[in-house]
Amino acid sequence: MSGAAAAGRKGIGTRAAHGLLLLAFCALLFAVTRAVPEVHGGLWTITAIGFLLLAGTLTSEAIEPLGLPHLTGYLVAGIAAGPYVLRLLDEHTVKSLSPVNTLALSLIALAGGAELDLATVRREARRLAWASLVQCMLVLVLMGGLFFAARPIIPFTRSLPTTALVGVALLWGALAVTRSPSATLGILSQTRAQGPLATFTLAFVMASDVVVVVLVATAMSIARPLIDPSASFSPDAFVALGHSLFGSVALGTTLGLVIAAYLKLVNRQMLVVLLVLGFGASTVLDYLQFDALLTFMVAGFIVRNMSKQGHKFLACIEQTGNVVYVVFFATAGADLDVPLLRGLWPVALVLAGARSLVTWGGSLIAGRLSGDPPVLRRWSWSGLVSQAGLALGLSTIVAREFPSIGTPFRALAVATVAINEMVGPVLFKLALDRAGETERREAVSLASIRPGPG
Repeated sequence: MSGAAAAGRKGIGTRAAHGLLLLAFCALLFAVTRAVPEVHGGLWTITAIGFLLLAGTLTSEAIEPLGLPHLTGYLVAGIAAGPYVLRLLDEHTVKSLSPVNTLALSLIALAGGAELDLATVRREARRLAWASLVQCMLVLVLMGGLFFAARPIIPFTRSLPTTALVGVALLWGALAVTRSPSATLGILSQTRAQGPLATFTLAFVMASDVVVVVLVATAMSIARPLIDPSASFSPDAFVALGHSLFGSVALGTTLGLVIAAYLKLVNRQMLVVLLVLGFGASTVLDYLQFDALLTFMVAGFIVRNMSKQGHKFLACIEQTGNVVYVVFFATAGADLDVPLLRGLWPVALVLAGARSLVTWGGSLIAGRLSGDPPVLRRWSWSGLVSQAGLALGLSTIVAREFPSIGTPFRALAVATVAINEMVGPVLFKLALDRAGETERREAVSLASIRPGPG
């Protein structure tokens, strides 16, 4: 179905009905939360998930005529329902959704790994190598330098000595290198895009997870003695990093082989199996302090490329439709600290805008060095703007390891990521449309999801 046909079928009456339905559910939840303000528990968590699914889906359809991606609708719905706007969901309820959000992220990572074809990665190896090298070095150096130069407008850096400021700027530059696999996969899931831009962006963003983890660990080791004069450079951080990376790859490989064996021998109720594995493996990963995104991505990659069950696995993943993305991004929107963003938005806007500009410049340089086709030279930067869970997770680690600057550093990171999270998907979808790689048809909706044969 083409986008024009879909838009034609959704006339003013249909969209008005969707709007009224959304308002009715908001009013109902508003009345309940005001009548019983202290309601908590598992039933309320399930209610919150159902409401976010409904609100996110309806909001995404409402903004569809504007050409905005569905992810924007999910985020807007979550922000509006969250504890800082309409307060339909309080902070306790949003925090209780954390395990569900973790499960959604694991399924997204599985899908990302399963979409990576080994032959494609080999074919794009030279291009990916140049892009990774240029983007990482350019963003790290220039964003770190900008953070250092922006000292007068960043409140918590004004009292820092120069050496400490260099350390914090290094941490910020490393954090700026992070991308958002979840946003990339969400846009590709909606648009069903196929072409050089979609292929390059998916491969680059998924592979960059490993690069970013190593880069941030290295930056933290170098910055530690700069921020804290009593500390010294220690190789222990690299030992822990190696443990995490190798452990994540090993566990992901094992998980992928288990899924492939199950698909070959049983192949029944696969969606339930994925849910159980997602929850169980996430708990184990948290205990072992492994990288969850890398583990699940490796698992999906193994099923796709090291077994003959890749087509079955992709079919199972597609059964989740857009539900996974609605849950993940609507919850992320509800968890967004709006007052914090309101207070830090001028600085965050400068840093976010500069990062987009540096990313654009890096794509031009990398494109010339690797001989990219014109479509990549023009648009490859657009899929690298988004930031989400990975950046926030790393900012939390920085806050824990550097308590003297941790709280304000993470606050500024959250505000900057929020801007990139809202703007990035819009830019990527626009680029895919302009590049002619989208099928211009509707993505799977809640109403169209049907259970699989087993």
